[in-house]
Amino acid sequence: MNDSSWGAPPQAGYWGPSDQGPVQGDAPAGPAYDAHHAHQTRPMPIVPDVPAHGGDQDDDRGAARTGGPLFRDETQPPSPPPFQPSPPFQPSSQHPHPPHPQQQQLNSQEPMTSAAQPAPAPQKKSAGRDLGAAIGVGVGLGVVIVASLFVVKAVFVGVITVAVVVGLWELTSRLAERKDIKAPLVPLAVGGAAMVVAGYVRGPEGAWVAMALTALAVLVWRMTEPPEGYLKDVTAGVFAAFYIPFLATFVAMMLTADDGAWRVLTFLLLAVVSDTGAYAVGWRFGTHKLAPRISPGKTREGLLGAIAFAMVAGALCMQFLIDDGTWWQGLVLGLAVAASATLGDLGESMIKRDLGIKDMGTLLPGHGGIMDRLDSLLPTAPVVWLLLVLFVGSG
Repeated sequence: MNDSSWGAPPQAGYWGPSDQGPVQGDAPAGPAYDAHHAHQTRPMPIVPDVPAHGGDQDDDRGAARTGGPLFRDETQPPSPPPFQPSPPFQPSSQHPHPPHPQQQQLNSQEPMTSAAQPAPAPQKKSAGRDLGAAIGVGVGLGVVIVASLFVVKAVFVGVITVAVVVGLWELTSRLAERKDIKAPLVPLAVGGAAMVVAGYVRGPEGAWVAMALTALAVLVWRMTEPPEGYLKDVTAGVFAAFYIPFLATFVAMMLTADDGAWRVLTFLLLAVVSDTGAYAVGWRFGTHKLAPRISPGKTREGLLGAIAFAMVAGALCMQFLIDDGTWWQGLVLGLAVAASATLGDLGESMIKRDLGIKDMGTLLPGHGGIMDRLDSLLPTAPVVWLLLVLFVGSG
């Protein structure tokens, strides 16, 4: 067991007793071996309670310190290796070795993202619906509407009535499922159909009278049930009567004019063009949310697209389809349609968010329910009816 560190000559004061004198159990001062056995034995140092001067210094051959452990199996961190500079690189505690040239190049660049993974490729925007089914259903509805509109006006009144009844069924069903609100469907359906017919036959006066009678029927019909929840049920019923059949009555009143079919067609075209412009521009350029808490998919850019498309379409329709209409009236009409259609869409989005649903129904593939197609049409109908009466009269 020849180890040069164990055979180092003692330093001054290294083997001597402590300043406080000998302690009980300390070995006597002086060498613990005979001189003639120096080449076979190793000196055993005496560790004083307080290290003597020079006790924290290692000799140039790595001799053990007087304050360090006597045995290698004691749990104490080893002494740091002697510092050996290697010019011109100056090592530090964090970088003991000079970096590789490739590492220097990497260090000079910006840090990568977490886990050094490349950023994922941007995903392509999705329309969120089955566009093929949506287009097919839209074209089919358009054919039915145009055919009934220009063949027999009474048939188109029947189309409005069917849409109103189905919309009432969807709304009352969702209210009952999601909020336990039981708006009576029977008086709403009968009163809604009567409202549309009265508006077509008797004009605004007939529509208001039918609306009042429908509300009264809702109040009386609900009395046959227990009184618990009466107020919320009749309130929802009156709201449904105003929201769907009463607003739809203005479409029937447009139809009574001499050019009524063209007025209704202008109304439908402007609503569809506004919605198409909002979708196309918003999908391609939309970055600023219009109402993120109500409808996260709508953007301000989409609203501008709806306004631009609707104003152009309105100018063309008023100039070429409406008797005595002019292009500037079409600009005003298109702006009003874009605003009312957007507000109507947001209004139904509020209802669906309150109910916790995405669509009002599943009757129309790619569209949802009837109410998901009437959301922008219903509030737009009285706006178009009123502006056309102001611009070109009710005849």
